[in-house]
Amino acid sequence: MRYKLWLIAILCLPAMVARSQQKNSKRPNLLFVITDDQSFPYASAYGTPGVRTPVFDAIAASGVLFNNAFAAAPQCSPSRAAILTGRNIWQLEEAGTHSSYFPNKFPVFTTLLRNAGYATGYTGKAWGPGNWEDAGWKENPVGPAYNKQTLKPPYKAISNIDYSTNFQTFYQQKQADQPFFFWVGAHEPHRPYANDSGGDSGGVYVPGFLPDHPVVQNDIRDYMVEIAWFDAQLGKILDFLRERGELENTLIVLTSDNGMPFPSAKATLMEYGAHVPLAISWKGVIGGGRKENRPVGLIDLASTFLEAAGLAAIPHTPGKSLLPLLKGKTDPSRNAYVLTGMERHSASRPDNVGYPARAIRTADYLFVLNFKPGRWPAGDPPPVSEPPSPSPDIKPIGPGYSDVDDPSPSKMFLISHRDEWPLLFRQGFEKRPAEQLFDIRTDPGCTKDLSTNPAFDSVRNVLRGQLKDMLTQQGDPRMHGNGDIFESYPRFGNMRNWPGFKKRGEYNPAFQHH
Repeated sequence: MRYKLWLIAILCLPAMVARSQQKNSKRPNLLFVITDDQSFPYASAYGTPGVRTPVFDAIAASGVLFNNAFAAAPQCSPSRAAILTGRNIWQLEEAGTHSSYFPNKFPVFTTLLRNAGYATGYTGKAWGPGNWEDAGWKENPVGPAYNKQTLKPPYKAISNIDYSTNFQTFYQQKQADQPFFFWVGAHEPHRPYANDSGGDSGGVYVPGFLPDHPVVQNDIRDYMVEIAWFDAQLGKILDFLRERGELENTLIVLTSDNGMPFPSAKATLMEYGAHVPLAISWKGVIGGGRKENRPVGLIDLASTFLEAAGLAAIPHTPGKSLLPLLKGKTDPSRNAYVLTGMERHSASRPDNVGYPARAIRTADYLFVLNFKPGRWPAGDPPPVSEPPSPSPDIKPIGPGYSDVDDPSPSKMFLISHRDEWPLLFRQGFEKRPAEQLFDIRTDPGCTKDLSTNPAFDSVRNVLRGQLKDMLTQQGDPRMHGNGDIFESYPRFGNMRNWPGFKKRGEYNPAFQHH
């Protein structure tokens, strides 16, 4: 395929240094590529068996591969809002919950780039799901959409959006010498998947929080099929840029919005919920073949793009530019940890309440603070009997535990085989303590909670103090007595037939004045 030629070309850095130095006198292009629900370490650059991502790997080889990059939230729209604003989710009001409003009072880096003369646009999935139209935006906060061109994917579960051709349309419509920011938002590898599309050959990496069983193995193979398919589409985009001599003057960022849609991953603050792949390349500006172990957050990307474009950072945001680190410089102002957070995900509990939690992740440990440990973290189990739905707009509860995406063979297997895998079922679905502590070095699957182990008292106390201090400084309502305001925010996605409040797109008055 043509993009294979690009894989060779992108690694030939020495022969292109002089040309890239000339190009870099211009403002750089900015290409941001974000997949949907791809956990670290599901890219072959990380050495994970079974997954094939040669394009991602080539970008990592020509730049910096991050081993500890974290989304601000383990869910689509809050994570994407945090990327756009450089803020944590507790600083974003409605945009800190899933499928709500995105208040237009929060500046986004895409608008600042456009105001500075950049052409901006996106293909695929931008900010969402949620309602930007009624929140004062004239278009999606990412920019104008380029989604008209379609293709026939190998499976119906894969999006038919032709990412490459849509990018080419955008590129050809902009002014000839105009720098661009373009957001490539893959719909892959979000569920659903084509069953058994991954076949049964080759190894597969099953994280420690999932049963190493053929049902789960096949589900992960189907997941990896979508990762590999999108990687090939990305290769076409980069090949197009190379042919036009733009590749050497383009800062390329490849990542994902949150982790894999499996139990104990997406919609949790455990390791595979927020830990995502990240590779960044900028030829002639940052050196290649490097790996970075320091924890970084995707909220740092807003300042990174703005600094690369020669613009000031958005004021009063905790995200910090990654450029010093990318250039191999020391940055003493950078914290040695990353914060993550979660509010409501799906409509998974009575009264449409969420599972609020915050976490701090250092190079070695993950500490999680669960504000409502009396709630079911993955959503309530299904009731013994469900009353008739009051409206066609209200979905049945179904198998319950709805914060774990359906349809999911792994979820259903673990529910139906809970007696055979009691510890893994408990981790994925049963109630959690107010505090959790995991040693990521020895337990990347977060299967051994150390929060009650006296040997780790000092670690837990230090991390709890750091987390609460930072949340307080950043104005988190959960630390200032008004945390239930998050429960009031509207949800524009599907509502389920739980008791209590279930009005789609409306504020819950029971929590508005708390």
